[in-house]
Amino acid sequence: MADRILGIETSCDETSAAVLAVDGARPKLTSLVILSQDVHRIFGGVVPELASRAHVRAIGSVVDRALADAALTLEDIDGIVVTAGPGLVGALLVGVMYGKGLAYSRNIPFLGVNHLEGHLFAPTLEDEELEPPFVALLVSGGHTMLLDVPAWGDYRLLGQTLDDAAGEAFDKVATLLGLGYPGGAPLERLAREGRPDRFRFPRPLLAELSRTDEPYQFSFSGLKTAVLRAVRASNDLARDRADLARGFQDAALEVLVEKTAHAVEALGYPQAMIGGGVACNQVLMKQLRARLAGIARVSIASPRLNTDNAAMIAAAGAWRLAQGERSRWDLEPRDDLPIPGLRAPDPHRTLA
Repeated sequence: MADRILGIETSCDETSAAVLAVDGARPKLTSLVILSQDVHRIFGGVVPELASRAHVRAIGSVVDRALADAALTLEDIDGIVVTAGPGLVGALLVGVMYGKGLAYSRNIPFLGVNHLEGHLFAPTLEDEELEPPFVALLVSGGHTMLLDVPAWGDYRLLGQTLDDAAGEAFDKVATLLGLGYPGGAPLERLAREGRPDRFRFPRPLLAELSRTDEPYQFSFSGLKTAVLRAVRASNDLARDRADLARGFQDAALEVLVEKTAHAVEALGYPQAMIGGGVACNQVLMKQLRARLAGIARVSIASPRLNTDNAAMIAAAGAWRLAQGERSRWDLEPRDDLPIPGLRAPDPHRTLA
């Protein structure tokens, strides 16, 4: 009989629960429930205290619904995994304590999972071919990093953002253009109407690819400032909005695509993957696949598995539970929880 794993995700403003049936190498997703918190829209960003309170109100019902959708009860569950970080500490605490209580009451395995490692595992729920080695681009509202993944549980940091994450830049630019929060999807839609060359914004740190010391660092604060100046200089923002959106998106995506492709070529890997909320951007997916055509296949999960969700947490947790890992009952969440097995860049090794 397959093991049944309950996953819980509350790192930010989605309350999510999922059930996986683990039988063999590939777990099967049997249910997934995601409840988004709309209250943050009026504030233009996530308010941590409101997020925590919303999780408290919703988590019981969300878990119950996930179990019901899987035609199971808590008595049928063989292990519980929760997001332990990174994220908003108050929000994380809700999921950790709820999952810990359920596991303790049943005396079944309990494990805290790293949210970013969850994004690495998300495509495996749909893509049976995704196996290490591969290059991973994790890009969201809170993180932008490029990883060398030679094996599950063994990760080498190639580079990360020095300031703003790419998703944060998308949200801030969307706000500048009056598109509301969250802004990634409406900005992508608006950019389709824009002319590609009317506003050419800088490609931050793209020239670093010609160097061998730190070619894979990212920076988006300067790009965001460049758009702000263009918005302020516009004498007809209604006329310029689509062109500004197109100019920003072209700049941001070119950096992400070129740095990812360069790492794939330098390492000689046959695969790459993109994970995180920005991976929902269809232009990013198409551009990276076109750039790596004939070189490497690109794996990207469907949008519901790229935004914050419990299915990816359950997938990462199922793999670690299979390695015999367990968390202690005194587990506490961390907003800066490192990815387990992550190695820093080797300053003496070049990829070129």
